[in-house]
Amino acid sequence: MPTVVRVPAGSAAPVVFDSPHSGRSWPADFAPVAPPDAIRSSCDAHVERLFEGAPRAGATLLAATFPRAYIDVNRAVNDLDPALIDGPWSELLAPTDYSRRGMGLIRRDALPGVPMYAAALPAAAVRARIDRCYAPYRARLAALLEELHATHGTVWHINCHSMKSRGNAMNVDSGAARPDLVVSDRRGMTAEPGLTARIVDWFTARGYRVQANDPYQGGDLVRTFGDPSRGRSSVQIEINRALYMDEATTEPHAGFAPLQDDLTVFASVLAEWAHDAAARERGLNDAARPRG
Repeated sequence: MPTVVRVPAGSAAPVVFDSPHSGRSWPADFAPVAPPDAIRSSCDAHVERLFEGAPRAGATLLAATFPRAYIDVNRAVNDLDPALIDGPWSELLAPTDYSRRGMGLIRRDALPGVPMYAAALPAAAVRARIDRCYAPYRARLAALLEELHATHGTVWHINCHSMKSRGNAMNVDSGAARPDLVVSDRRGMTAEPGLTARIVDWFTARGYRVQANDPYQGGDLVRTFGDPSRGRSSVQIEINRALYMDEATTEPHAGFAPLQDDLTVFASVLAEWAHDAAARERGLNDAARPRG
């Protein structure tokens, strides 16, 4: 299965956490030539474990099982470097700066100057990755959000990632040291007003160094599912890997448990905020309903 879903332990809050880049199960047809250590650097290692307390807080947790290096569900399906496809492609491609930097739907490079593949991939193989992994992940996330929105009138989506402690040549902040967390909403486009600032303030009060929309503004998942005008907020959170693991070995260190505890508390607080937002939405709808 391309996804794992952990449902709330009790009544469901209108909150979904998703971890699209933490999968480590390599599909049988994944045959990169890049060294394993370079490939592992693209994985959001252990992010789904960091947020595993979210269901106890009433939130739903979705995680991919396949690696980001195989196909990146946080890219638009047409954000694909045509040089990576061997054979005709029926849809119009629209490679973005991510593809130009080697990090599109199908990665060109594992690390700067480290090619992922020896040659272009057959078009049929790329299509199979979309059909088996990309499309099911997106459909599962859409269904979870739709169900909660139908129940509560609002839904909050937290898109969970990790980041290197310092940007490399494939990143827009090459060489720069990064904060503990980056919270993004595509500069106010994908979440209700004030939500991102509220999250930033909460983590800052816990002692974390936090930036909003810098150097990350949010990927295609928050762009796709965030629509605050319809009661759908999507926020991306990037966590500095140095907080919880050895970046060279990807093994968790002593900082893992305290960070996990804080994220579990955050999930509880966010669930309370979301319940309050849903109650306000119901009140607005009741007030607007014609009286008999």
